[in-house]
Amino acid sequence: MLATVSRPSRTIPGSTGTEPTVVLLTPGVYNSAYYEHSFLADKLGVELVEGRDLFVMDELVYMRTTEGPKRVDVIYRRIDDDFLDPLVFRADSALGVPGLMSAYQAGNVTLANAVGTGIADDKAVYSYMPAIVEFYLGAEPILKNVPTWRCREPEHAAYVLDHLDELVVKEVHGSGGYGMLIGPKADKAALASFRAKLKTDPKNFIAQPTLALSTCPTCVEEGVAPRHVDLRPFVLTGRDRIRIVPGGLTRVALTKGSLVVNSSQGGGTKDTWVLDR
Repeated sequence: MLATVSRPSRTIPGSTGTEPTVVLLTPGVYNSAYYEHSFLADKLGVELVEGRDLFVMDELVYMRTTEGPKRVDVIYRRIDDDFLDPLVFRADSALGVPGLMSAYQAGNVTLANAVGTGIADDKAVYSYMPAIVEFYLGAEPILKNVPTWRCREPEHAAYVLDHLDELVVKEVHGSGGYGMLIGPKADKAALASFRAKLKTDPKNFIAQPTLALSTCPTCVEEGVAPRHVDLRPFVLTGRDRIRIVPGGLTRVALTKGSLVVNSSQGGGTKDTWVLDR
Protein backbone atom coordinates (compact mmCIF):
# COMPACT_ATOMS: atom_id res chain seq x y z
CA MET A 1 0.00 0.00 0.00
CA LEU A 2 2.75 2.43 -0.97
CA ALA A 3 2.01 5.63 -2.85
CA THR A 4 3.29 9.17 -3.20
CA VAL A 5 1.40 11.22 -0.65
CA SER A 6 0.52 14.90 -0.94
CA ARG A 7 -0.69 16.96 2.01
CA PRO A 8 -4.38 16.11 2.55
CA SER A 9 -7.01 18.76 3.13
CA ARG A 10 -8.76 18.90 6.51
CA THR A 11 -12.10 18.85 4.69
CA ILE A 12 -11.25 15.86 2.48
CA PRO A 13 -12.10 13.05 3.12
CA GLY A 14 -14.26 14.94 5.62
CA SER A 15 -16.18 13.72 8.65
CA THR A 16 -16.99 10.11 9.37
CA GLY A 17 -20.63 10.20 8.32
CA THR A 18 -22.45 6.87 8.09
CA GLU A 19 -19.62 4.92 6.45
CA PRO A 20 -16.60 5.02 8.76
CA THR A 21 -13.31 3.66 7.46
CA VAL A 22 -12.11 0.78 9.63
CA VAL A 23 -8.66 -0.81 9.51
CA LEU A 24 -7.00 -3.69 11.33
CA LEU A 25 -3.52 -2.73 12.52
CA THR A 26 -1.08 -5.66 12.55
CA PRO A 27 2.59 -5.82 13.59
CA GLY A 28 3.27 -7.49 10.22
CA VAL A 29 4.04 -10.78 8.55
CA TYR A 30 6.60 -11.87 11.15
CA ASN A 31 4.04 -11.90 13.96
CA SER A 32 2.90 -15.40 14.94
CA ALA A 33 -0.77 -14.37 14.68
CA TYR A 34 -0.47 -12.66 11.29
CA TYR A 35 -2.62 -15.27 9.58
CA GLU A 36 -5.35 -14.57 12.11
CA HIS A 37 -5.05 -10.83 11.46
CA SER A 38 -5.30 -11.38 7.71
CA PHE A 39 -8.25 -13.74 8.12
CA LEU A 40 -10.12 -11.32 10.38
CA ALA A 41 -9.57 -8.36 8.08
CA ASP A 42 -10.81 -10.38 5.11
CA LYS A 43 -13.95 -11.59 6.88
CA LEU A 44 -14.68 -8.17 8.39
CA GLY A 45 -14.25 -6.50 5.02
CA VAL A 46 -11.70 -3.98 6.30
CA GLU A 47 -8.18 -3.03 5.28
CA LEU A 48 -5.23 -4.86 6.87
CA VAL A 49 -2.53 -2.29 7.56
CA GLU A 50 0.85 -1.94 9.23
CA GLY A 51 2.06 1.14 11.04
CA ARG A 52 3.92 2.37 7.95
CA ASP A 53 0.63 2.40 6.01
CA LEU A 54 -0.81 5.08 8.31
CA PHE A 55 0.21 8.63 9.15
CA VAL A 56 -1.15 11.46 11.26
CA MET A 57 -1.58 15.04 10.13
CA ASP A 58 -3.46 17.81 11.95
CA GLU A 59 -4.57 15.24 14.54
CA LEU A 60 -6.29 13.12 11.89
CA VAL A 61 -5.26 9.60 10.89
CA TYR A 62 -4.83 8.76 7.23
CA MET A 63 -4.16 5.57 5.31
CA ARG A 64 -1.86 5.57 2.30
CA THR A 65 -3.64 4.14 -0.74
CA THR A 66 -2.96 4.06 -4.47
CA GLU A 67 -5.65 6.73 -4.85
CA GLY A 68 -4.12 9.02 -2.24
CA PRO A 69 -4.65 9.53 1.50
CA LYS A 70 -7.88 8.22 3.02
CA ARG A 71 -9.18 9.24 6.42
CA VAL A 72 -9.29 6.43 9.01
CA ASP A 73 -12.00 6.50 11.70
CA VAL A 74 -11.61 3.22 13.58
CA ILE A 75 -8.46 1.17 14.22
CA TYR A 76 -8.81 -2.40 15.45
CA ARG A 77 -5.34 -2.76 16.84
CA ARG A 78 -3.36 -5.95 17.32
CA ILE A 79 -0.35 -4.09 18.69
CA ASP A 80 0.48 -3.66 22.37
CA ASP A 81 0.20 -0.22 23.97
CA ASP A 82 3.96 0.18 24.25
CA PHE A 83 4.42 0.06 20.48
CA LEU A 84 1.44 2.15 19.33
CA ASP A 85 3.01 5.59 19.12
CA PRO A 86 6.79 6.18 19.33
CA LEU A 87 6.16 9.80 20.28
CA VAL A 88 4.36 8.76 23.48
CA PHE A 89 5.43 5.24 24.38
CA ARG A 90 8.53 3.34 23.21
CA ALA A 91 10.60 5.67 21.07
CA ASP A 92 12.26 2.72 19.31
CA SER A 93 8.97 1.26 18.04
CA ALA A 94 8.82 0.78 14.28
CA LEU A 95 5.39 -0.89 14.49
CA GLY A 96 3.22 2.05 15.50
CA VAL A 97 2.12 5.39 14.07
CA PRO A 98 3.81 8.63 15.20
CA GLY A 99 1.17 11.04 16.50
CA LEU A 100 -1.57 8.41 16.82
CA MET A 101 -2.21 9.26 20.48
CA SER A 102 -2.72 12.94 19.67
CA ALA A 103 -5.43 12.00 17.15
CA TYR A 104 -6.95 9.62 19.69
CA GLN A 105 -6.97 12.22 22.49
CA ALA A 106 -8.56 14.73 20.11
CA GLY A 107 -11.41 12.28 19.51
CA ASN A 108 -10.66 11.92 15.82
CA VAL A 109 -10.07 8.17 15.79
CA THR A 110 -11.42 5.25 17.78
CA LEU A 111 -9.01 2.57 19.02
CA ALA A 112 -10.33 -0.89 19.76
CA ASN A 113 -9.33 -1.95 22.26
CA ALA A 114 -8.74 1.36 24.01
CA VAL A 115 -5.30 2.11 25.38
CA GLY A 116 -4.98 0.75 28.91
CA THR A 117 -7.47 -2.10 28.63
CA GLY A 118 -4.53 -4.49 28.84
CA ILE A 119 -4.98 -4.32 32.61
CA ALA A 120 -7.68 -6.95 32.08
CA ASP A 121 -4.96 -9.30 30.80
CA ASP A 122 -3.19 -9.13 34.15
CA LYS A 123 -3.77 -12.66 35.39
CA ALA A 124 -3.92 -11.55 39.01
CA VAL A 125 -6.99 -9.44 38.19
CA TYR A 126 -8.81 -12.65 37.22
CA SER A 127 -8.62 -13.88 40.80
CA TYR A 128 -10.50 -10.80 42.01
CA MET A 129 -13.41 -11.16 39.55
CA PRO A 130 -15.85 -12.89 41.95
CA ALA A 131 -15.37 -10.05 44.46
CA ILE A 132 -15.69 -7.45 41.69
CA VAL A 133 -18.94 -9.00 40.43
CA GLU A 134 -20.38 -9.16 43.93
CA PHE A 135 -19.34 -5.56 44.66
CA TYR A 136 -20.89 -4.06 41.52
CA LEU A 137 -23.86 -6.40 40.96
CA GLY A 138 -24.64 -7.55 44.48
CA ALA A 139 -24.71 -11.19 43.39
CA GLU A 140 -22.37 -14.13 43.17
CA PRO A 141 -21.09 -15.15 39.71
CA ILE A 142 -23.00 -17.98 38.06
CA LEU A 143 -19.80 -19.48 36.70
CA LYS A 144 -17.10 -20.18 39.25
CA ASN A 145 -13.49 -19.13 38.76
CA VAL A 146 -10.66 -21.59 38.41
CA PRO A 147 -9.00 -21.63 41.87
CA THR A 148 -6.12 -19.16 41.71
CA TRP A 149 -3.28 -18.52 44.14
CA ARG A 150 -1.79 -15.02 44.14
CA CYS A 151 1.85 -15.52 44.97
CA ARG A 152 2.11 -11.92 46.18
CA GLU A 153 0.35 -13.18 49.33
CA PRO A 154 2.77 -15.08 51.59
CA GLU A 155 0.38 -17.92 52.45
CA HIS A 156 -0.45 -18.42 48.77
CA ALA A 157 3.22 -18.41 47.82
CA ALA A 158 4.01 -20.96 50.51
CA TYR A 159 1.29 -23.29 49.19
CA VAL A 160 2.51 -22.93 45.60
CA LEU A 161 6.11 -23.69 46.56
CA ASP A 162 4.96 -26.81 48.44
CA HIS A 163 2.87 -28.04 45.48
CA LEU A 164 4.88 -26.73 42.53
CA ASP A 165 4.90 -30.08 40.73
CA GLU A 166 1.07 -30.15 40.74
CA LEU A 167 0.26 -26.63 39.53
CA VAL A 168 0.40 -24.39 36.49
CA VAL A 169 2.34 -21.23 37.34
CA LYS A 170 2.02 -18.14 35.13
CA GLU A 171 3.49 -14.66 34.99
CA VAL A 172 0.76 -12.15 35.81
CA HIS A 173 1.60 -10.11 32.69
CA GLY A 174 2.46 -13.10 30.48
CA SER A 175 0.79 -13.99 27.20
CA GLY A 176 1.16 -16.37 24.31
CA GLY A 177 2.05 -19.31 26.54
CA TYR A 178 5.40 -17.78 27.46
CA GLY A 179 6.86 -17.62 30.97
CA MET A 180 4.76 -20.40 32.43
CA LEU A 181 5.39 -23.70 34.18
CA ILE A 182 3.20 -26.80 33.87
CA GLY A 183 4.25 -28.60 37.04
CA PRO A 184 3.15 -32.18 36.23
CA LYS A 185 5.08 -32.08 32.93
CA ALA A 186 8.17 -30.20 34.17
CA ASP A 187 11.53 -31.84 34.87
CA LYS A 188 13.57 -31.24 38.02
CA ALA A 189 15.65 -28.50 36.41
CA ALA A 190 12.56 -26.53 35.31
CA LEU A 191 10.98 -26.91 38.76
CA ALA A 192 14.15 -25.70 40.45
CA SER A 193 14.41 -22.72 38.11
CA PHE A 194 10.81 -21.66 38.71
CA ARG A 195 11.15 -22.18 42.44
CA ALA A 196 14.01 -19.66 42.41
CA LYS A 197 11.94 -17.18 40.36
CA LEU A 198 9.02 -17.47 42.77
CA LYS A 199 11.19 -16.82 45.78
CA THR A 200 12.88 -13.84 44.11
CA ASP A 201 9.74 -12.11 42.77
CA PRO A 202 6.56 -13.79 44.08
CA LYS A 203 4.27 -10.87 43.15
CA ASN A 204 4.97 -11.57 39.48
CA PHE A 205 3.20 -14.96 39.50
CA ILE A 206 -0.13 -16.68 40.02
CA ALA A 207 -0.79 -20.42 40.13
CA GLN A 208 -3.75 -22.61 39.22
CA PRO A 209 -4.57 -26.33 39.21
CA THR A 210 -3.64 -28.24 36.07
CA LEU A 211 -6.90 -28.54 34.13
CA ALA A 212 -7.80 -31.61 32.11
CA LEU A 213 -8.41 -30.11 28.68
CA SER A 214 -10.63 -32.04 26.31
CA THR A 215 -9.17 -33.66 23.21
CA CYS A 216 -10.49 -33.98 19.70
CA PRO A 217 -9.37 -35.88 16.57
CA THR A 218 -6.69 -33.87 14.78
CA CYS A 219 -4.85 -34.41 11.50
CA VAL A 220 -1.13 -34.68 12.27
CA GLU A 221 1.88 -36.09 10.43
CA GLU A 222 1.27 -39.64 11.63
CA GLY A 223 -2.43 -39.52 10.75
CA VAL A 224 -5.41 -38.73 12.99
CA ALA A 225 -4.63 -38.47 16.69
CA PRO A 226 -6.10 -36.83 19.83
CA ARG A 227 -4.84 -33.37 20.69
CA HIS A 228 -5.83 -31.07 23.55
CA VAL A 229 -8.15 -28.18 22.65
CA ASP A 230 -9.86 -25.21 24.25
CA LEU A 231 -12.85 -23.24 22.99
CA ARG A 232 -13.31 -19.48 22.87
CA PRO A 233 -16.83 -18.38 21.97
CA PHE A 234 -17.39 -14.83 20.76
CA VAL A 235 -19.92 -12.93 22.86
CA LEU A 236 -20.94 -9.36 22.00
CA THR A 237 -22.40 -7.20 24.75
CA GLY A 238 -24.60 -4.38 23.45
CA ARG A 239 -26.90 -1.80 24.95
CA ASP A 240 -30.00 -3.94 24.48
CA ARG A 241 -28.81 -7.55 24.82
CA ILE A 242 -25.97 -10.03 24.72
CA ARG A 243 -25.30 -11.78 21.41
CA ILE A 244 -23.46 -15.06 20.88
CA VAL A 245 -22.17 -15.12 17.32
CA PRO A 246 -22.56 -18.37 15.32
CA GLY A 247 -18.87 -19.23 15.42
CA GLY A 248 -15.94 -19.55 17.75
CA LEU A 249 -12.25 -20.26 17.99
CA THR A 250 -11.08 -23.74 18.92
CA ARG A 251 -7.37 -23.70 19.65
CA VAL A 252 -5.40 -26.94 19.32
CA ALA A 253 -2.14 -28.00 20.97
CA LEU A 254 -0.53 -29.75 18.00
CA THR A 255 2.32 -31.22 20.05
CA LYS A 256 1.44 -34.62 21.49
CA GLY A 257 0.53 -34.36 25.18
CA SER A 258 0.94 -30.58 25.28
CA LEU A 259 -1.58 -28.38 27.08
CA VAL A 260 -0.29 -25.17 25.46
CA VAL A 261 -2.64 -24.18 22.63
CA ASN A 262 -1.23 -20.72 21.83
CA SER A 263 -0.35 -20.08 18.19
CA SER A 264 2.95 -18.55 19.31
CA GLN A 265 3.84 -21.95 20.78
CA GLY A 266 2.98 -23.94 17.66
CA GLY A 267 -0.74 -24.33 18.35
CA GLY A 268 -3.34 -24.56 15.62
CA THR A 269 -7.05 -23.88 15.15
CA LYS A 270 -10.20 -25.68 14.09
CA ASP A 271 -13.33 -24.29 12.47
CA THR A 272 -16.08 -23.98 15.05
CA TRP A 273 -19.83 -23.44 14.67
CA VAL A 274 -22.44 -22.52 17.28
CA LEU A 275 -25.56 -24.44 16.22
CA ASP A 276 -28.04 -23.29 18.85
CA ARG A 277 -28.05 -19.90 20.56
